[in-house]
Amino acid sequence: MTSPALPAGLAAALAAQLERRPRKALAESAERLSANYRAHKPTNAAIRDETDALAYALTRMPATYAAAVTVLDRLAEEQPGFAPKSLLDVGCGLGAASYAASAVWPALGRIEMVDSSRAFLAMGETLAAEAGLLTAAKAVAGDMTRLPNLEDKFDLVAVAYALTELGDADLPGVTERLWARTGGALFILEPGTPRDHQRLMGVRARLIAQGATILAPCAHARPCPLAAPDWCHFSVRLPRSREHKLLKGAAAPFEDEKYSYLIAARQGESAKARILAPPRHNKAGVTVKLCDANGSAEIFLPKRDKARYESIRRKEWGDALDVPPEEA
Repeated sequence: MTSPALPAGLAAALAAQLERRPRKALAESAERLSANYRAHKPTNAAIRDETDALAYALTRMPATYAAAVTVLDRLAEEQPGFAPKSLLDVGCGLGAASYAASAVWPALGRIEMVDSSRAFLAMGETLAAEAGLLTAAKAVAGDMTRLPNLEDKFDLVAVAYALTELGDADLPGVTERLWARTGGALFILEPGTPRDHQRLMGVRARLIAQGATILAPCAHARPCPLAAPDWCHFSVRLPRSREHKLLKGAAAPFEDEKYSYLIAARQGESAKARILAPPRHNKAGVTVKLCDANGSAEIFLPKRDKARYESIRRKEWGDALDVPPEEA
């Protein structure tokens, strides 16, 4: 599995940028950005200059990268025939999804990035140059509700933590524009909240209506069987740098990022089942919550049934299963 930590070159570029700016201004910017994020306010409105963009890079980019690289790594594992050569990163921010895709598929060549924040694009270009990564990527200023006139399709279209900032009325049109640009797979990553999961299910329904195959996380194309207060989400643990802890006022050396996601494709098959929560182990066996072709189910696999128990005991939250184990 690809590490959830930022690539070494990018981490070094961030550290170098930090040394050039006063900590107090960065800390104030980070606090304002955090408040905006919790209130679901548009990030771009709070990114006024390069200090704001750097504060975002230090506090939010690591989590966005970790979630994106975790999902894309699973996509590569589950769909070995999918090897994208081109990427469109919409609402790219500082390019976290592009870095993640490049880490998973090093042969990825053409990368185009779109964001409405010129401060983001400028800082992203600076970081890429200092990191020696994404140097061939093309960055374009543009609003995702009015995508630039790109005639051709891309093997992979990525939208990371961007739809969450749109109004409900904008989602249908943006979904159609994103799908129109997708030649292979569309990857959508959102915060792991009930609100964002519910909105993502609306996007999912619209994509299915347009002929998309849902590769993940779902194991079927029927309406999501999970009912409130339950919702589909996952989690990744990422390391916090010293600078990250400083700006967030955090003591823990790690952070758990919860996220929801969707991968829709022109072709391919979804997994037979997926683990929807951390497996619960005890002396008798393991209890696993699954999404499978029949909807969702919670099953118990006893240790005495060695074959089925061994097939799942090392699986983790979010993993796909080729064959859903039967309930004991």
